Amino acid sequence: MSDENTNEVLIGGVEKVVISLSEYDPAWPDRFEEHAERVRTALGDTALRVEHIGSTSVPGLAAKPIIDMLVVVPDSGDESSYLSALETAGYQLRVREPDFHEHRMVRTPERDVHVHIFSPGCPEIDRYLVFRDRLRQQADERARYEETKRKFAAESWSDMNAYAEAKTEVIESIIAAGMRDRDDS
Repeated sequence: MSDENTNEVLIGGVEKVVISLSEYDPAWPDRFEEHAERVRTALGDTALRVEHIGSTSVPGLAAKPIIDMLVVVPDSGDESSYLSALETAGYQLRVREPDFHEHRMVRTPERDVHVHIFSPGCPEIDRYLVFRDRLRQQADERARYEETKRKFAAESWSDMNAYAEAKTEVIESIIAAGMRDRDDS
C-alpha cells in the first residue's frame, strides 16, 4: 500500500504502537456488551448484527486488550446512514476502505474498542465468525494462534496493521480449517 493510499485508508495516518498482550480477562465479554448496547442504541434498526470478534472474544486466549466488534449495517459505504450516530456515541472514524468491501472501522478515543463495519453478504463477516468460532472450539488452534501472536508481539512494528499482517498465514489456515469443517457437517 502506497503512503498516499495508507493516508486515505487510515484516517490520521500510521500510528506507531507497542504490541502488548494480556492474559485473557473474563471482563472482556462484559466490555463488549457495554459497547454493543451503546452501538445498538446509537444505530437502532440500522445495526443489523453486532458480534464480539477478535481475540478478546475467545475465552482463554491472550490478546491485546482491545475489544473488536463486528457491526453489519445495510450499506457500509453509505456513511451518512450511521457514522454521525456512532460519532455522537463516542466513536471516531479510523479506517475507510472503499476497495475492501466498503469496510469502515471506528474506535474509541482510548483506542480500546474497534468497531468493524460491513454490509450484509460481505464474505468478511463469515470469515471473522468462522475464525472466532474455530478458536473457541479447538484448543490446539487457539494455542497455535497464541504462540504466533506472542512471537510477533515481541517484535517492533511500524503500526498495528503490520503486526496484523504478520499473522495472516496462521489466521488464513485456521479460517480454511473452520470452513472445511463447516462445509463437511
